[in-house]
Amino acid sequence: MSMPPHPWWKSATVYQIYPTSFLDANGDGTGDLAGIIAKLDYLKDLGVDVLWLSPIYRSPLADMGYDISDYEDIDSRYGTLEDWDRLLQGVHARGMKLMMDLVVNHTSDEHAWFTASKSSKDDPKRDWYIWRPGKVVDGEELPPNNWKSVFQGSAWERDPATGEYYLHLFMSKQPDLNWDNPIVRSAVWDVMRFWVRRGCDGFRMDVINFISKTDGLPDAPLVDHTQYYQPANMYFVNGPQVHKYIKQMNAEVLSQLSDHDLITVGETPFTHEASELAAFVLPKNRELNMVFQFELMDIDSPSESSLLRKPWTLGELKAIIGRWQRLMRDDGFWNAVYIENHDQARSVSRFGNDSTQWRAVSAKMLAIFEITQTGTLYVYQGQELGLKNFPRTWGIEEYKDVASQNYWNLIKEQRQKAQGKEIVEMSDLLESFAQKARDHARTPMQWNASAHAGFTTGTPWMRVNDDYPEWNAEQQISDNTSVHAFWKRALKVRKAHDVLIYGDFVMLLEAHEQVFAYTRNCGSTSALVLLNFKEGRAEVDLGEVIGGVAGYAFVLGNYENEAIGLEGIVTLKGYEGRVYVREASLN
Repeated sequence: MSMPPHPWWKSATVYQIYPTSFLDANGDGTGDLAGIIAKLDYLKDLGVDVLWLSPIYRSPLADMGYDISDYEDIDSRYGTLEDWDRLLQGVHARGMKLMMDLVVNHTSDEHAWFTASKSSKDDPKRDWYIWRPGKVVDGEELPPNNWKSVFQGSAWERDPATGEYYLHLFMSKQPDLNWDNPIVRSAVWDVMRFWVRRGCDGFRMDVINFISKTDGLPDAPLVDHTQYYQPANMYFVNGPQVHKYIKQMNAEVLSQLSDHDLITVGETPFTHEASELAAFVLPKNRELNMVFQFELMDIDSPSESSLLRKPWTLGELKAIIGRWQRLMRDDGFWNAVYIENHDQARSVSRFGNDSTQWRAVSAKMLAIFEITQTGTLYVYQGQELGLKNFPRTWGIEEYKDVASQNYWNLIKEQRQKAQGKEIVEMSDLLESFAQKARDHARTPMQWNASAHAGFTTGTPWMRVNDDYPEWNAEQQISDNTSVHAFWKRALKVRKAHDVLIYGDFVMLLEAHEQVFAYTRNCGSTSALVLLNFKEGRAEVDLGEVIGGVAGYAFVLGNYENEAIGLEGIVTLKGYEGRVYVREASLN
């Protein structure tokens, strides 16, 4: 009996587009849908199967479109619904699919739902959001609890019209929806149906594990003695009803639209608990296809803030990858494989080496690292070019992200208060931002060496990285040794070898502090992956390889040379990566 075919999305390569920074077709300084349409052939040629668009709905852009004021319209900065239809037609004509960003933990405070909700305590939409009276402590009115917003300060905002507070886990302009209200859930299902009926092929679901809050909204425990407001993750991450609500989403929307064969991925930050996250994904639970877990993304972040940096070791990285690659495979768990997105600094600057000597070779090594893991593969715009963080010399005024600006202001105020003076030293924080801020992913795409990297004929909404004259797509497309050429080749290798997508994961040389090595096995085929994460040469003994190394054929490497044979002892150059595949002989 033959095995049923794998779902299409398991072998897919998903390319995330941050529309604001992709390509500006009308010269107003902001990327738009027409710009994406103009680059569809570029994306198809790269080897992309799915385009995921960060939010393009109508929005005041308080948080770069993650504050939505109308779920069923396109923001005029990006175009119109008709432009979206043209984009969809162009995507489908090239055999690709289009995935939308579903942001339904919260809306904009300018959404008609919230405008009605705040108008009166008696409005029918009052309980579409989470409203509570304040509490009086020592004669002073305080918010309902001490929860801290993800973006600093209180997670509550007082509305003077009714004297009550509404919950906003993010900005005050992003009030949280009340998912405990079944009418709210039905409204979300209607939004999803609107886009699928229009032709959308799936959804990435923003902070989907935040939608259920603990009953009673209790005060968070005191862990940060520098401020009144405390992190309350334990009361809103993977809350008590979250799986009930996602199961209902599946039953009432996703499974009802099964003929559309949608792709679904949930963003699930603020937790590394594998069993909790697996519950969203296991097929028997009928929820989502996969989730973005954050354990690797948090490897270099101290508990205080993801904008700060702490050292990480290869041993820690190996343990994280090994755990998720092997997690509940027999039960059907499926990974989302990524090392970059719009909320993370550039991977070559974080996990590779962005110096002139090592930038291209380490970016290629990281490509091998990604394409040889089990899971649906996600590539972020510019990652295929090895784009890096912008320079340390840029001042705080170049950081546009609300998370960067709010954290900067918080630390500055704390230091001013502690030191009793206006001018305080902040260079250490700028150093951290230069390594970790989300802003690095949001600089305009570097298309060519013309003004503003060919992103716009106008003034770009954000400064283009300084290196664009020598590091851009046009230059790389014409160079078969470029990072772009390598990604194109690597994606073909992944598609040609199912073992890289579906094979098991066996770690080798677990204690090695420089080399990450593993084998993948699927049926009669095996793959061997060798990755040097440092600039020094490394000699490794492959005696651990089950069945020895005979018969392995070289299929991909990041040093430009002929195919490399394989011996029991291997010397890897700085940041070298290699992939070998062995097909068992059939007698």
